[in-house]
Amino acid sequence: MRLYDYELSGNCYKIRLFLSILNKSFDTQTVDFYPGREHKSEAFLALNPLGQLPILEDAGQVLSGSDVILSHLAAQYDASQKWHPQNLRGDISKWIHVADEITKTASAARLHDTFFYDLNIDTARAGAKKVFRSLDEHLWFAEQRGHDWLVPAAHPTIADIACFPYVALSEEGGISRQDYPAIRRWCDRIKRIDGFLPMPGVFPTSKAA
Repeated sequence: MRLYDYELSGNCYKIRLFLSILNKSFDTQTVDFYPGREHKSEAFLALNPLGQLPILEDAGQVLSGSDVILSHLAAQYDASQKWHPQNLRGDISKWIHVADEITKTASAARLHDTFFYDLNIDTARAGAKKVFRSLDEHLWFAEQRGHDWLVPAAHPTIADIACFPYVALSEEGGISRQDYPAIRRWCDRIKRIDGFLPMPGVFPTSKAA
């Protein structure tokens, strides 16, 4: 198994994080996303014509897109079938869509502030705050019903993995999580999952309850 990876990419981090939780070993092929823009090179475009990370090679398959890769890994390597359970796939799909909105907003703001992308930062931040308000409200009501995760299950799912990184990295795009207490509690719960793996800007937390 080989992951085409950029350490500072939240989408690549989703895959590294899930592989760590699943305790699966893998090789990495580092891609010079910034400043080299290697993801737009001819060799890379032969693997993914969209020129996007991450890419996973596994058992002869070449998979791209973090949501596709998360689903593949859950199907192939989660013997418990808890991370992408059949009865919750509709709910999980809804949160995968929310993860895309987080990428379009909070990740875009981070690209502007950290990687100097030319985009409308006010629009990106406003969009992220709108998504975060909705996410925080959902998590608060879930907590009142005794649920810790995005979908009503006793165990986290790939929905949580998909949404987590760019929420956790939001400060790097000028978006504070101070006004979203349920989000902060949810982030802390994810950091307590066995196999949790940090990345630059996403730090571990105490294991204490």
